[in-house]
Amino acid sequence: MTLPADLVAPLAVAAGIGLLIGAERERRKGDGPTRSPAGIRTFTLVSLLGSMSMLLDSALLLVALTLAVAALLAVAYFKQSHDDPGLTTETALILTLLLGALAVREIQLAAALSVLVAIVLAARDRLHHFARSILSQREWNNALVLGAAVFVLWPLMPDRTIDPYGVLNLHTIWRFVILMLLIGALGHITQRVLGARLGLPLTGLFSGFVSSIATIGAMGVRVTQAPDQLNAAATGAVLSTVSTLLQLAIVIAATHRPTLLALALPLACGLVAALLYAALMIALSAHSQPGPALQLGSPFDMKGALLLSLIISGILLMSGAFSSWFGSNGILLASFIGGFADAHSVAVSAASLAAQGKISSHAAAAPILAGLTANSLSKCVVALTSGNRDFAKRVIPGLFLVTFMAWAGLALS
Repeated sequence: MTLPADLVAPLAVAAGIGLLIGAERERRKGDGPTRSPAGIRTFTLVSLLGSMSMLLDSALLLVALTLAVAALLAVAYFKQSHDDPGLTTETALILTLLLGALAVREIQLAAALSVLVAIVLAARDRLHHFARSILSQREWNNALVLGAAVFVLWPLMPDRTIDPYGVLNLHTIWRFVILMLLIGALGHITQRVLGARLGLPLTGLFSGFVSSIATIGAMGVRVTQAPDQLNAAATGAVLSTVSTLLQLAIVIAATHRPTLLALALPLACGLVAALLYAALMIALSAHSQPGPALQLGSPFDMKGALLLSLIISGILLMSGAFSSWFGSNGILLASFIGGFADAHSVAVSAASLAAQGKISSHAAAAPILAGLTANSLSKCVVALTSGNRDFAKRVIPGLFLVTFMAWAGLALS
């Protein structure tokens, strides 16, 4: 008798799920009276039971099996409760039963989830070490704030314009805030993982995802404390501009992709200029010794994110008003003024106007570069005031080169 293919595949995957998760649990089962109540055979059989219940098309049987397995596990748990065995194996066994059932309807999803479960189980020691020793309380609290911003506040934001000029969309603004928090988190995590082993240049690159202006200021302070690290610190400051351009590309793509296409050549020219200038500085700093990683604050700064949202709202309203009064020249003026505070908010504002059809994608390019120019001027001021004259002499030409090449790219596009 030949089994139909639509029966063989779910049963095979269910058996594989049980074997995969069961093998991991078998390695931690232990011996003697304190051993865990389930191993590789139990997990495999339970997974097959789940798949059989779904093949019989009996949801009631699946519920009964789940309750029966839970009852057996409860008895086994209370017999060992004085040793505090935990509930990981018991929970994994019930989950394996459900994954076996899921394999009948969604075979790929069940297989993927089983691998994820096995990874989580196998990474027990690393996860415990991360939660207890690596992740600080402040980082955990800020991560919770980030989660609330994504899963609680964002769905509540109305996805429509709420101002007389038809440009202020709270849902779009909050999406930008979330994106900035996530990018800052990535830079923070990468900086923590790498530490100072790769020196000030990479520290500047990763810290630039948190704040390029703050990075340049911190690098300038470093130079005043350790003049021998001048070239390395200047390299890190210039590489933070690479982060700015990458962030611009990301937030513009998230807001309106046609605007990103219109800015592809200008951003590419700016990136190439920044990287070439940084490469020159790296060659000059070959003998510099990197110091410890810079502390630039928390990337999950909700106060800063709210301030950014206010800046974006103000620039959008100002752009909408100036556009209605002065046409496209009004948007350019508003973007240049707003760029002194933040280039990314200007980019989101201009891209949002393009997404709403207020201006074309190509018309949004000049205001975005105007904001980038003003932001570069702010960085020049920070470079002059935070470090010494030699630091400013190395950083400011790089900033001007990046800005010039971006405008040149726009002229050629």
